[in-house]
Amino acid sequence: MLIALTFLLGVGNFAVHRAVLNSEHPLLGQVPWFFHLLGGRFSLLVEFIMLLGAMLMVADGSVGWAWFYAGYSAVNAGSAWLILTGRV
Repeated sequence: MLIALTFLLGVGNFAVHRAVLNSEHPLLGQVPWFFHLLGGRFSLLVEFIMLLGAMLMVADGSVGWAWFYAGYSAVNAGSAWLILTGRV
């Protein structure tokens, strides 16, 4: 059950991450150079590695990692909301 929830949170993280990348917000021009590798896809790779790591830890029985990834997802969603609504 926790693995499925972690996976769904990961899908949401990918969706908001892609939306922010597509927004072409001026803030994206101020991020470090490695963010722009592969046309911004490097950051999606990092997102995938975070999801994979969290899912592996949750599959191993670590509930703490599920809580960590849920918190990470909440911060991601909040920052994406701030960027996409123009509040930042």
